[in-house]
Amino acid sequence: MTLYGIPNCNTVKKAQDWLKANHIDFEFHDFKKKGVTAEKLTEWFNQFGWEKVINKNGLTFKKLDKEQQAAINSADKAVVYLLNNTSAIKRPVVEQNGKAILIGFSEEAYQALLK
Repeated sequence: MTLYGIPNCNTVKKAQDWLKANHIDFEFHDFKKKGVTAEKLTEWFNQFGWEKVINKNGLTFKKLDKEQQAAINSADKAVVYLLNNTSAIKRPVVEQNGKAILIGFSEEAYQALLK
């Protein structure tokens, strides 16, 4: 299992704490340091929808003016934006056996899919 995120994100910390408390082994992929590929983003878009992969509630996206936000209106544009602004990826993303299964953190969702 791989948990994608950034280490100083509170939501990522909650997910890590939950996984540890439930004795679930995982590898942490810091996409600030290790990056993320266009292919990986496209996989996540196919699983969750590109609009959900962009963290529109985060500071990185909110710093954009309304026109810049509105210009990110397709999966292709979202890939370019997220490759250049990895902090704007909703986190964490959990992959199991190479397939994305969870985005964000909800104890109920983690309980349902991982227990």
